[in-house]
Amino acid sequence: MSDPALISVIIPTLNEEGKLGPTLHCLQSQEEPFETIVVDGGSKDETRALARSRGATVLQASKGRASQMNRGAEHASGDIFLFLHADTLLPPNGLSIIRRTLADPDASSGIFRLQFENPTPLLRFYAWCTRWPWIRLCFGDRAQFAERSTFEAIGGFPEWPIFEDLELADRLQSHGGFRFLSAAVTTSARRFRRHGLLRQQLRNLYLWSHYMLGTDPE
Repeated sequence: MSDPALISVIIPTLNEEGKLGPTLHCLQSQEEPFETIVVDGGSKDETRALARSRGATVLQASKGRASQMNRGAEHASGDIFLFLHADTLLPPNGLSIIRRTLADPDASSGIFRLQFENPTPLLRFYAWCTRWPWIRLCFGDRAQFAERSTFEAIGGFPEWPIFEDLELADRLQSHGGFRFLSAAVTTSARRFRRHGLLRQQLRNLYLWSHYMLGTDPE
């Protein structure tokens, strides 16, 4: 029997020493073969040193998640790519779930549901919305994944300053074989708490509406 395909976990970072440690620790508890590639956009803290100390390959790229994740994909050895935010934790069997999903010959990519750490009722509602199988809600904090061949076929992430994640999901779905998982990743609510739950969501809605209307990402 051949060895299972390697999963390349690609994490874009920028000053993430406070959040990256738990994310890498969570990965190390997974039972599937994987490599971790941290692509840093110019951190001024100890992010890169922390990543190296946990066994990750550390690359540098120009600031911007799209360029950082594309850089990671170029360097990756795996046949499966998982794009994971530095403040997002996989479920304990997350990599196994990805592998089982992609074992279906009709599946080639997908995304998890979302939940927040220490959620408020409003954050629980936001998370509940990710139950909907709607591609326009497939943000990057939900841990997008794809077979290498599929990712390369659609040209990777568009190097946009914003909503590169939604555009990738749309292109993956158009390619075929996109799956919405019932399992959830757990992400930080720090941005909501920093700016206010309602204020941050209204800002998100404003920007998302412009994306839906076709506004130039620049």
